[in-house]
Amino acid sequence: MAILVDTAIWPAHDRFWCHLISDTSVDELHDFARELGIPERGFEGDHYDIPDEYRDQAIAKGAIPVTSREVVTALYASGQRQRPSLRNA
Repeated sequence: MAILVDTAIWPAHDRFWCHLISDTSVDELHDFARELGIPERGFEGDHYDIPDEYRDQAIAKGAIPVTSREVVTALYASGQRQRPSLRNA
């Protein structure tokens, strides 16, 4: 079980964002996000969108830095990947 975080390269709302995922469990992901103080409104069905200032904190707590491609690959491999139209439904 691992928490993965990609590089904050996605611009929105005057900052850069990255993705935080679990490679095995949405429950594990929610627990990790809660420990970081990330609000649940950042959850996008299979990942959290987190601002760049949380990335270093996530890594310090054990998240593994990966590429965006590795995030998507891990979500598909774990069976957690959701099509955008199904997120937050």
